[in-house]
Amino acid sequence: MFSMKISNIKSFGIIGGDKRQLYLAKSISDSCYDVLLGGFDKLQSTGSLVLTDVNTAIYESDAVIFPLPSVRADKSINTPFSDRTVFLDEDEIDQLLKKPVFVSMREKFLRAYPKLKDGRVFDYFAKEEFAVMNALPTAEGAVECAMQNFEGTISGSKCLVVGYGRIGKLLAKTLKALDADVTVTARKASDIAYISATGCTPMHTEKLKSVKGYDLVFNTVPSMIFDKKLLMNTDINTIIIDLASLPGGVDFEAARGFNIDAVRALSLPGKCAPKTAGEIIKKTVFNIIEEVYR
Repeated sequence: MFSMKISNIKSFGIIGGDKRQLYLAKSISDSCYDVLLGGFDKLQSTGSLVLTDVNTAIYESDAVIFPLPSVRADKSINTPFSDRTVFLDEDEIDQLLKKPVFVSMREKFLRAYPKLKDGRVFDYFAKEEFAVMNALPTAEGAVECAMQNFEGTISGSKCLVVGYGRIGKLLAKTLKALDADVTVTARKASDIAYISATGCTPMHTEKLKSVKGYDLVFNTVPSMIFDKKLLMNTDINTIIIDLASLPGGVDFEAARGFNIDAVRALSLPGKCAPKTAGEIIKKTVFNIIEEVYR
């Protein structure tokens, strides 16, 4: 098996992405590694970081990190800071086969570039520590989203959090700390007990047949919870914020038909806390390197 310790990696190529990748690059650079940014043509300067083209960033780096998400629906690399549509060519793919590559949503990435199945492609997005660390900026971003859309204060508001996973736990805790009246739904008896122990009102998710009396509803469940039937029994003044990954848990077309204010809030860490989000990617990538190449 290929052997490489983190000390053998002297440079990272960071290809595409949003502000998260810029903070990721700075954090890696601050750890005394060379960083080459490819796919950031719109930027004039990034301080000590090297701005270059995608090809050079791939060729001249020891390891390559792709953004979150790594590829778009048309199989191009996600490069919002570039006016160009970037596809990997055969020479670049051959270079990537020679070094560790870090991506998000690995299966989608490999469907776009199947030849890389023979390479060392690691999915930082799939790591448990990434999901746990990412939950906090997501929860804080959800509160920020609520403040932007709700004309009242969080304090004293009636909130419903649907789902008690990583994000649901932290979000309920944050809302409670802001003095909101918080109800949380869950399926497991142990979660129901924990919800009650934290001072929130528990509810079984299966018993969610109507949404009445809530100012704010936060859905964290990645399945269709707020379908037409439930939305028919939802107060028109309730604001629904869907935090679930696509396809989400809210029928937005039905919500519009019922004049219910529903907000799709995706990639909140990248929008609300890009510095923290970039540092989380760095920690996860470095953990993978240490695990695999120690």
